[in-house]
Amino acid sequence: MLYIVPTPLGNLKDITLRAVEVLQQVDVILCEDTRTSSKLLQHYNIQKPLSPYHQHNEHKILAHLTDQLAAGKTIALITDAGTPGISDPAFLLVRECIRKNIKVECLPGATAFVPAMVNSGLPINRFVFEGFLPLKKGRQTLLKQLAEEERTIVFYESPMRLVKTVQEFIQYFGAERQCSVSRELTKMFEENFRGTLQEVHDHFAQKTIKGEIVIVVQGKE
Repeated sequence: MLYIVPTPLGNLKDITLRAVEVLQQVDVILCEDTRTSSKLLQHYNIQKPLSPYHQHNEHKILAHLTDQLAAGKTIALITDAGTPGISDPAFLLVRECIRKNIKVECLPGATAFVPAMVNSGLPINRFVFEGFLPLKKGRQTLLKQLAEEERTIVFYESPMRLVKTVQEFIQYFGAERQCSVSRELTKMFEENFRGTLQEVHDHFAQKTIKGEIVIVVQGKE
């Protein structure tokens, strides 16, 4: 069986009892970065073999992993933070397991965009998740399409690109569109800043930005 196991965004207490139990029982744990995952596993005294699984090797080791699963091994897939498959590798492995009738179970748990949306104060009865925008090809076309989107829009972004991305949102969505930016979720210096796109831009343009970023933007009215 393949288990998809969410891990804490920052605060190590944000892991479920079931997730700890599964990680203690599996044969192998696949992880993005063994150094990052080791800290979490050591905290919970979990001693299992770790194997790297990330965007640079997921195609190469796909057949090997499904062969192991088909032979009876139990494997857990985790990422550095959050739920695998949400802007992190998991899709290829899950799809191949389904194709080969290998059981897949995804545990509920931490996912950054959920607390960011709830914190935003924007309507979330209907929303669209875009994750990371393409860096070059197709970026402008997508932004033009999203300018007409009526549902709340959720993005992931790196701290280095946040201000530039908000500048583009002002260009395509208008400076008065409401927005919320969440960073360092669940950590000591968590910040949730809300305002118009212009206010958000001016706030973050004046400071050093750290941490993973979730941007929640109001849909077109």
